[in-house]
Amino acid sequence: MSSTLKPQLIGDMKSSMKSGDKQRLGVVRLMLAAIKQIEVDERIELDDTRMLAVFDKMVKQRRESISHYGAAGRDDLLAVEQAEIDIIQEYLPEALSEAEINDLVEQSIASTGAASIKDMGKLMSLLKPQLQGRADMGQVSQLIKSRLSA
Repeated sequence: MSSTLKPQLIGDMKSSMKSGDKQRLGVVRLMLAAIKQIEVDERIELDDTRMLAVFDKMVKQRRESISHYGAAGRDDLLAVEQAEIDIIQEYLPEALSEAEINDLVEQSIASTGAASIKDMGKLMSLLKPQLQGRADMGQVSQLIKSRLSA
């Protein structure tokens, strides 16, 4: 299966070099390096779905850094991380609204017959492919926990 994201990233890297956009160039190179690392380690070529998972993980790492920088009062570093998130999210699918996420959670609970926290894993495995890169999975997890404990 061929990827459409990788050629897009390479093209964006080239245009960033030509335009002198050093920040964008750095982030795109980080994204390409993360993809290359997995491809070399696992001796595979990543498809778009797996790349989206990698990008989603990169966003999550930066969000965690932002919370730490915010607590430490390092607004300069916080701004850098936020700018990186903004660039990475350009390659992720459109984020779902809270209502859309709630609907998907409700549909999953109904289709699996989930009734308690013990069914959490089943629900997450069903929802993850639908929500990957389109929602914060930590928030989705909290939403499922509150639904199942109610």
